[in-house]
Amino acid sequence: MSSDSLIQGLPDLIVRLTRDGVVLAIQGGRAVGTLRPAEPCLGQNIDTIWPKHLALLVRQLARKAITDRTSLDARFQDRGRDFEAQVSVQGPDRVLCVLRALSAAAPSDADATVERLGPQIDRRGFMRRFKESVAAAALREKPMALAVIQVDGIADIAQAIAPAVSEQVMTAAILRLPHHASSASDADPPWYLGQLSDNLLALVIDSSSREFIEARVAALCASLCEPVSLGSNAFHLSTFAGAALLGQDANSARALLDHARSAANEARRAGLERVSFFTDTLRVKSLARLDTVHELRDAIDKREIGFRYAGRYDLASGQLTACVAEMVWNHPLRGAIAAREFLGIAESTGLAHSLSRASFQWLQEDYVRLRGAWPANARLSFGVLRHHLAHEEFIADFERALGEGPIPPQQLELRISEKHLGTRAPGEFKSLADRGVELLVEDVGGVGASLAWLAHAPVAALQIDAAWSGAMRTDANALKICRAAVGLARSFRMHAIAVDVDDPQQCKALLDIGFEQGVGQLFPALALSATAAPQEGAARFDTLVI
Repeated sequence: MSSDSLIQGLPDLIVRLTRDGVVLAIQGGRAVGTLRPAEPCLGQNIDTIWPKHLALLVRQLARKAITDRTSLDARFQDRGRDFEAQVSVQGPDRVLCVLRALSAAAPSDADATVERLGPQIDRRGFMRRFKESVAAAALREKPMALAVIQVDGIADIAQAIAPAVSEQVMTAAILRLPHHASSASDADPPWYLGQLSDNLLALVIDSSSREFIEARVAALCASLCEPVSLGSNAFHLSTFAGAALLGQDANSARALLDHARSAANEARRAGLERVSFFTDTLRVKSLARLDTVHELRDAIDKREIGFRYAGRYDLASGQLTACVAEMVWNHPLRGAIAAREFLGIAESTGLAHSLSRASFQWLQEDYVRLRGAWPANARLSFGVLRHHLAHEEFIADFERALGEGPIPPQQLELRISEKHLGTRAPGEFKSLADRGVELLVEDVGGVGASLAWLAHAPVAALQIDAAWSGAMRTDANALKICRAAVGLARSFRMHAIAVDVDDPQQCKALLDIGFEQGVGQLFPALALSATAAPQEGAARFDTLVI
């Protein structure tokens, strides 16, 4: 069945119309009775297809919604039945109107279910009740848990067919959920259900018993996973659930909700069919983190961390200006691990200082093996980690290495992140600069560079953050930040360097606003070898990982 036929079978009537009430499209309406036109009415005014009081109401809602750029709703009656009209803006002079039946001529089981779950499906009402429940449970020191259920498949239906269809599928799945407990007992503690978003449900239980939580969540998930029939089609959903306990995992409503969501995300990532408790998730992550710390420490001792080299080029001439060393962990099982995946762990566990010192030693060893392939006019760029930068022997370490090591000071560049500028006084770098070492500040545009620090430090270049240089052609704010970075560099007589230069048009745009050098896929990768220099005129080479 086509998506159009599915939409036509929806219970709600969906009408797209102009500010003045001219019908542009009309779909669905199986449950709104006589409000659904029997004949095609495209191009007609709503005065000709609806009762006068309804046409006037919708026109007023439409005009106010367009004027205020908001969504509005109102209830009305027609032939003894209650309806709701929801109007949302769809363009400068167009709106989308949804007419929904709120009651039927005769009560039914479905109506009873709607009445029972209606207040809970209301998101604001549920959050208000949830916060009150948390406050009451904390005050009386009673157990309480929150379970969050992710319903997979709703977003896919919205994207593949239509949002209106996905909403109807979710509503149908919720309406058939089992009754909640109305009174407390040892065997069946009270609980209630609410909807957080299009595909998120929340279950509040007055219990901390894992057995009861698991059983109740399993029953709800089983119901949600049953096929949902809409017309002649059946939709299949899947669920993942996470739970957090009040007092054990969190003491506030917001933290409890965040932790339950995190546990649900972990259940989805691991593909768990049972509910995932936040405490267990945290324990697993902590153990995994400890394992990573031990592995990282061993990797430093065993020299399993090396460098991948990328070239930085002059944007106008295409000449190589620097060989940029980026750390990479050659893990025996996981293969090459990028620096961004393990440097955060190194910095938070005290390994960053020893890693930075050891990696500079490895850089010198690489230079000895590769000096024949190293271009004489290109600098070797090394990124310093914050803990090493803050160490009292940082300057002495590099002065000693430059005095005794193989790398000439005139070929060394030290990269420091903008967010770490205040770690050392600007004048402390003067001794290194006097010997020929250049200082580069990278990630500019993130937290805001200290102008006073830059004015007094011997900085040779500023490198813009990749988030801004990569988006400058499509984002006006990114372009402003790039221009500001170039202006800052020029005012201090520094080079302006861009990142993620991936195509000639972007290169030209960067040149036009004043950038001088760049790194990116536009340029050939470095082919560094201990026995041969890069081939002359080659377009691209394999990057060496040592």
